[in-house]
Amino acid sequence: MNSLVKKLSKSHQDCPECPSPKTIQSLFEDILGLLFPDFAVELLKEEDLVTAKIEELKQNLGRLLIKNRHLHNQDGAFIAEEFFSKLEVIYELILKDVQAMYDGDPAAKSITEIIRCYPGFYAIAAYRIAHLLYNFGVYLIPRMITEYAHSRTGIDIHPGARIGERFCIDHGTGIVIGETTKIGNDVKIYQGVTLGALSVEKEDADKKRHPTIEDRVVIYAGATILGGNTVIGANSVIGGNVWVTKSIPANSKIYYQARMYNPDSEETDTYIIKNQG
Repeated sequence: MNSLVKKLSKSHQDCPECPSPKTIQSLFEDILGLLFPDFAVELLKEEDLVTAKIEELKQNLGRLLIKNRHLHNQDGAFIAEEFFSKLEVIYELILKDVQAMYDGDPAAKSITEIIRCYPGFYAIAAYRIAHLLYNFGVYLIPRMITEYAHSRTGIDIHPGARIGERFCIDHGTGIVIGETTKIGNDVKIYQGVTLGALSVEKEDADKKRHPTIEDRVVIYAGATILGGNTVIGANSVIGGNVWVTKSIPANSKIYYQARMYNPDSEETDTYIIKNQG
């Protein structure tokens, strides 16, 4: 037991000011509540209250960043200032995502319903906020934000992924979007989709390992698209449960074709590509 106590004491000493997951969760939820009063603990009905809240959150983020071992002390406050100066851009992007989800789902009765009830909204909002911070060279805190959203929604979006405007997630549970994924504008993804890597070797960490999804692609439930060189061309439709590891030309429609098992045949299940013109 004494050996364990020494080891644990050393680990706590080595991490004296690590921001706890609860601290990061609270920061994210405060930012989300600032942008969308549906999540606010207290409504900010006067402009001076909004200004004061922004300043409070800026100070909180700055203090957390100063404790970040990968940054110099003077960088924390600067990054926090830059983050909040660009928050309006993120807010506008999230509003476009919300509108895309509303337009793309006949079951949605209002924008408020999207914001309050849809896991896709929560996961995308977390991604947008985390990605902005990630672009400043902060990696751990953004990952903690998106993993918190993952735990709440079942949607796993790495903050390093690059996602265009009007991104729509419908249902969403089980979606995985890897670190080097690139997604264009007006893309719609259903539950169970994986945008992943063919290789998981550590030496490939700095390479593009995940696919590129071009504009106006729809990916239906259960589809798996893998590989850094895999490009899904614009205006394509990827059917449910297909497995794609090679590029698909623009305007394609892909669907799964199962074959009857024949022990005397080498034929396997495959997918069919049709050009939609």
